[in-house]
Amino acid sequence: MPSIQEILLAIRTAKLADFDAWRGRLIVWSAAAAAGFIVVLFAKLTEHANTFFFSLQKSQWWLPLIITPLAGMAIVWITRRWFAGASGSGIPQTIAALNSIEEPSSKLVSLKIAIGKILLGTGALAAGFSAGREGPSVQVGASVMHAFSRFLPVGFSVNPRHLILAGGAAGISAAFNTPLAGIVFAIEELGRRFEQKTNGVVITAIVLSGLVSISLQGNYTYFGNLSVGMIDRKIIIPVIICGLVCGVLGGIFSRTLLEGSGRMNGRLGLFRHIHPLWWAGFCGLMVALLGAISGGAAHGSGYISTQEMLNGNIAETWRYAPVKYLATIFTYLSGVPGGIFAPSLSIGAGIGNDLLPLIGQQHAAAVYALCMAGFLAAATQAPLTSFIIVMEMIDGHEMIISLMAVAMIASIVSRIFSKPLYSTLAQTHSTN
Repeated sequence: MPSIQEILLAIRTAKLADFDAWRGRLIVWSAAAAAGFIVVLFAKLTEHANTFFFSLQKSQWWLPLIITPLAGMAIVWITRRWFAGASGSGIPQTIAALNSIEEPSSKLVSLKIAIGKILLGTGALAAGFSAGREGPSVQVGASVMHAFSRFLPVGFSVNPRHLILAGGAAGISAAFNTPLAGIVFAIEELGRRFEQKTNGVVITAIVLSGLVSISLQGNYTYFGNLSVGMIDRKIIIPVIICGLVCGVLGGIFSRTLLEGSGRMNGRLGLFRHIHPLWWAGFCGLMVALLGAISGGAAHGSGYISTQEMLNGNIAETWRYAPVKYLATIFTYLSGVPGGIFAPSLSIGAGIGNDLLPLIGQQHAAAVYALCMAGFLAAATQAPLTSFIIVMEMIDGHEMIISLMAVAMIASIVSRIFSKPLYSTLAQTHSTN
């Protein structure tokens, strides 16, 4: 029979363990709220950056020919000098941090990286590059939540990798205001070794970051509500056409980014290796030239043009999709921080616009939605995340199966041309 002293010791130990558990939960909750707040702040900054650039571009059409190349050179120099690990999308870096054998590298996820990603990513959009904030938001969210890991009690069930995973999911959720997509993204793209005990951490992070996002921005949808109308069996042919076309184009897009991210052959590759700043300037000049011939459509995330297309306010010319396609490739290869999620959705909408003469105008909104989901799925080979992101922004539950089908078709076709984009790039960051 235990003594009085042993009973009192057990009570004290139980209370201490309970206190540590609650302290750990409060730290996780605080980290999630902080990640949501910072991602929303990032979103606000990028909105102002886009507005600033387009005001300059409208005042003098030739200004991007000077601003974009010079700013690209400056951003790449700052990135290489002080924020190594902040270039590009941010999703491959987050995956590499999750997959690292040792403790996650501070070169991939840290508050310093988060600050650099926000400032330089905002600067890239202010300079007119074709990029999105969604991929960078994944690395920012992961970095912010990982920074709180040092405060976790010893022996707490949540470890730093769990916070990286939850932060990445919270980042995509807050960026698009799509909580379900955040959960699926964590499972499909970030957490290929998803553990049962991370479920609560991920969902808690997404819920809290989502509440912060809604409280600051309202319950909005990224491209607004898209009314697709009545959907019947006639949608089968558009689903097949959109899936095949977006699968081919998205696969080539992904392959181009992978090939360009490695060591390029020939004189162009040698020039890029020896003169990375001049290379960034060259890529910036290409983006500016594409913007000049398209009336500015090449610049920014594509949010404004896509929203206008979806709302039926404008009918973009056939040039929009190829111009945005090339501008996003040059932006990614330049080395400036920026993602491809929003530009991919925008490219998909442009492809849908170009397919309307072939498919017919009766389901125009549905074709836009199909191609947005299809191209994003093909570019990232993350079909579940892609169809859910589009599903959560449209007003038409009848399209759920159609969106799933087009995302799966496009993703399968894309594999003929390219390996999975983010996991392949993550291997490069793991070896650096």
